[in-house]
Amino acid sequence: MKQLTLSILLLASLSGFAQNPAPAGPQTRAIALTGATIHVGNGQVINNGVILFDKGIITAVGDGNTPTNGAEVINVAGKHVYPSIISPASTVGLQEISAVRATVDFQETGFINPNIRSLIAYNTDSEVIPTIRNNGLLLTQVMPMGGVISGSSSVVQSDAWNWEDAVLKADDGIWLTWPGYFARSFDFEDFSVSLKKNEQRQESINALKATFADAVAYAALKNPAPKNLKFESMKGLFDGTKNLYIRADYGKDIIEAIKFAKQMGIRKPVIVGGEDAGRVIDFLKENNVAVILGPMHRLPNLQDEDVYLPYKLPGMLQKAGIAVSLSYDGAYWRTRNLPFQAGTAAGFGGIDKEDALKMITSTTAKIMGIDNVVGTLEKGKHATLVVSKGDLLDMRTNVIEHAYIQGRHINLDDKHKRLYHMYREKYGQPDLGK
Repeated sequence: MKQLTLSILLLASLSGFAQNPAPAGPQTRAIALTGATIHVGNGQVINNGVILFDKGIITAVGDGNTPTNGAEVINVAGKHVYPSIISPASTVGLQEISAVRATVDFQETGFINPNIRSLIAYNTDSEVIPTIRNNGLLLTQVMPMGGVISGSSSVVQSDAWNWEDAVLKADDGIWLTWPGYFARSFDFEDFSVSLKKNEQRQESINALKATFADAVAYAALKNPAPKNLKFESMKGLFDGTKNLYIRADYGKDIIEAIKFAKQMGIRKPVIVGGEDAGRVIDFLKENNVAVILGPMHRLPNLQDEDVYLPYKLPGMLQKAGIAVSLSYDGAYWRTRNLPFQAGTAAGFGGIDKEDALKMITSTTAKIMGIDNVVGTLEKGKHATLVVSKGDLLDMRTNVIEHAYIQGRHINLDDKHKRLYHMYREKYGQPDLGK
């Protein structure tokens, strides 16, 4: 009996060790963060600033003379306050361990699945989610993958009991993988990348044309009966309430994809990936198309290209007047490093850090259509923000000390921290986190 009791207690302690912190409760009283450098997210910086929020909404942002009106005052002098980083094109919460099939849920069978909703697969208990919060990412766009039309994405908050609580904007856009001229394959034996002709390209394009033509006709019907779930999900593409996110990397593919979208009456096409976007800057600007770039920390595609071209590309696009956002495009295990991509863009792209910050805050929010509530620290918007010990875009000083989602003070414990402390104690090492 003693052994049984001991076993139960041991299992309970181990399961408790593995659990994520419970989601924070609602904000109960007004809070004022004082003395910090406030990075608004639109290029403005307020030194020795004050930011007040109550019931999850920012009520005032100003300098040190801003009255706190009886709020709970938290002195964060010497720290930096930023709006939450927004991670677009992510599979965080849709996969836990990529090698374990049962934990991967970002793809459905079939090739034309506009009605698939990634939102309902979002796992709020994922142990990956708390780890990205500790680098300032409180908002994520979870996207589907696979096939030609993958389904719809949604924007979620990183602290919630379930997907219903997490959702900030449901079904913000449909995801399409443009059938390019070439198919890229990766050889895991020598880590080489090769290109081959895409033999199914024309067949896929014909299927896309037929699907979108039917969707356009369906959208013109006032009361279609019976309802078609696939075409119902695509209606927003034609009235501008949804984006069409198009995965395309090569210049010619980008041009063809945008022409296709315009031909089909798509109001808001967005290019995702865009490795060759620098080659078609004039076309992108002419058609007012936003770009969500994929991973920047990579080598260029061609041997004769500038080795720093991927680092310079965000600045090139932004200076040309194109709305540009940064992402890891599905590489969920690297999502936490998104702020450092912005730092790289500032270091190599000829732009300052406040402009680079826009690429992961205000511009991303504008592309997704959530800039009315998040993306910048302004009165009337959600109090979804972080307090960092230093520069958020620098891995040496990005140390998140406080995080708030709609005014709720988030517990910043995570699996990485627990493992760090466990093995630090095991080997008797000093605590470098202090």
